[in-house]
Amino acid sequence: MSKTKERIRESNLRYKHSLGQHFIYDEELLEALAEDAGIGPEEDVLEIGPGTGSLTKHLCGKAHRVLSLELDGRLITLLQAFMAEYDNFTLVQGDVMTADLEQLTEGLRKPFTVAANIPYYITTPLMTRLMTPGLPIRRMALMVQREVADKILSRPGTEGWGPLAVRCQFYGEPYLAREVPASCFTPAPKVDSAFVVLPMRKEPAVKVKDEGDFFRMVTAAFALRRKTMVNGLCANLHMDRSDALGMIRAAGLDEKIRGEKLTLDELGRLSDLWTERRERNA
Repeated sequence: MSKTKERIRESNLRYKHSLGQHFIYDEELLEALAEDAGIGPEEDVLEIGPGTGSLTKHLCGKAHRVLSLELDGRLITLLQAFMAEYDNFTLVQGDVMTADLEQLTEGLRKPFTVAANIPYYITTPLMTRLMTPGLPIRRMALMVQREVADKILSRPGTEGWGPLAVRCQFYGEPYLAREVPASCFTPAPKVDSAFVVLPMRKEPAVKVKDEGDFFRMVTAAFALRRKTMVNGLCANLHMDRSDALGMIRAAGLDEKIRGEKLTLDELGRLSDLWTERRERNA
């Protein structure tokens, strides 16, 4: 049994299912995950949800500094004791979904890496929040549900292609670093996981006139997955059908194309046409 797992048992701490707590104690796997994250000795790390600190100590062994944000107040004392020997570790209690991340990371070297074994139920909203322009992130290394990893890595026209994949590939270049079976966790979740590394691009994959309009177009593309993009434009951007058809033609697209088949470039062309239309009508 690992020392971390012994400490958890001695503390009589009960895993909180409501927070999606599933921890890894395999030291070889934890070291491999820290290695997969690609962190250098001059880099700082924002770790989200350190849990028992089992991955945290491996991150501290590779990074210049690790700032960990933990929601569960029951773990704070345990973490502070476990990480006491690491002088490059800082712990903050808080909720990543409501914390002021710019203020929180103000003291970190920029750009920094985000590492997390996050509860599956907040994966999509958290990744969306992290990939909002403004945070100087070098890369993200995230433990996610295998199904979510498949979505992140999916391509146009496949079942998984959707807003999450578009956002991840617009701002980054994600790849699968490692599959992690459910049996590696305590308690074991019902599904397998995957460790996804997402280096952030210096510039988005597609240059667009307005990124807000680009993601409005993404919403229109996937809101009615089984309908044509013309229907998506009418329903979500409140366009007349004739105007929507004209925009599709102006973008050089088939009138019957569905939003789920659109590439980043095609979404970008539509987005720029929408921006031009919006500015003309302002």
